[in-house]
Amino acid sequence: MYATLIAAAALWGAVAGLFVPRAAYRLSVEPEEEWRDACPAGHPFTGPAQGWIGGARCAACATAVPARTAEGEGAGEGTAAREPDAPATTAPAAEAPAPCSQPLVPLVSALVCTALAAATGPRPELAVWLLITPIAVLLALVDRNVHRLPDQLTLPLAAAAAALLGLAALLPGDGGSWPTALLGGLALGAAYFVLFLIHPNGMGFGDVKLALSLGVVLGWYGWAVLFAGAFAGFLLGSLYGLGLMALRRASRKTAIPFGPFMIVGALAGVLLGALAAAP
Repeated sequence: MYATLIAAAALWGAVAGLFVPRAAYRLSVEPEEEWRDACPAGHPFTGPAQGWIGGARCAACATAVPARTAEGEGAGEGTAAREPDAPATTAPAAEAPAPCSQPLVPLVSALVCTALAAATGPRPELAVWLLITPIAVLLALVDRNVHRLPDQLTLPLAAAAAALLGLAALLPGDGGSWPTALLGGLALGAAYFVLFLIHPNGMGFGDVKLALSLGVVLGWYGWAVLFAGAFAGFLLGSLYGLGLMALRRASRKTAIPFGPFMIVGALAGVLLGALAAAP
C-alpha cells in the first residue's frame, strides 16, 4: 500500500505539472498589464476555465495550425493574431518563457509529490500537500519570470491551506495541529510584514502574502518546523544572492525573486516535520 501511495502521488504530480506552464506563461506579466490571452504564435487560449486549464501547447499549435494576422498572413512567433482594430496582446512573448519551453515542470512536480508522499505516508494531511503543490510550483515559476506573486494565487492559497488542514484535522491519524497551523500563518505573515516595513525595497508585499500560506503549512507540524522552514528559505535566498555577487552578476541592490526560496524552504520544513511526526 505504501508503494502504491507513492506511485499515485508521483502520477498526480506529473499530470498536474503538465498544466502549470500555460498558467505560468499567462500570469508572467507586469502588474499594470493584463494576463496573456494568446500563445506566442498568436493563437487565443481556449478550453476549460476560459483557457486557463490546458497543456503547455495551445490546441492550434498542437495541431500545427498557423496563426493569422488581421491581414490573413501567417504570424511568426511572438506575433499576436487579432481582428482589425482589436488591441494587440498585452506583452510580447519574449518577456517570459513560452509555455512549451518548460518541460521539466511536470518532473519537478512529480518529484515533490513523491517526496511528500514518502515522508507523510497515509496521513490525511498528505492530500493537502498534494493539492497545493502545483500552485506552489506555479507561484515559483511566475516569481522567477517577472518577480511577482499574484494576489489571485497567494491569498486563495492561504485560505485553502487553512480550510483543507482544518478538514484533515477532523480525520483520524493526522500528524499535526490545526490551531498551531493558523497561528503559524499569522506569525510568519506578521514577521514578513515587519521586514517589509523595515526594508520595502528588499521585500515585496507579495512575499508577505505568500508567508501566510507557508506559515499555515509549516505551523501544522509545530513551531520548530515553522522556524526551520522559514530559516531555510532565508538561507537559500541569501546564498543565491551571495553567489550572484561573487560571480559579479548582481550587486547588493539587485532584486531577486524570493518566493521560490521561501517555497523550497517550506518544502524542506514540511518534509522534516512529516518524518518527525511518523509513528
